Amino acid sequence: MKRYKLKNNFKGLKKGTQFYLIAESEFIGVKEFVLRTSDLSIRISINEKELQKYFTIMYY
Repeated sequence: MKRYKLKNNFKGLKKGTQFYLIAESEFIGVKEFVLRTSDLSIRISINEKELQKYFTIMYY
């Protein structure tokens, strides 16, 4: 399972928060990702641009 780390504050979440990639989907060229925090308390849905801008991969 891929693990990501937040580079900068994003939508009320603090820099350094760790996330697991739960699902990724693509519909007519638009990719969407669902991430959950490591304690599984918060779920966010983001697009590919936001993933590249605000997150860095920790573990592949």
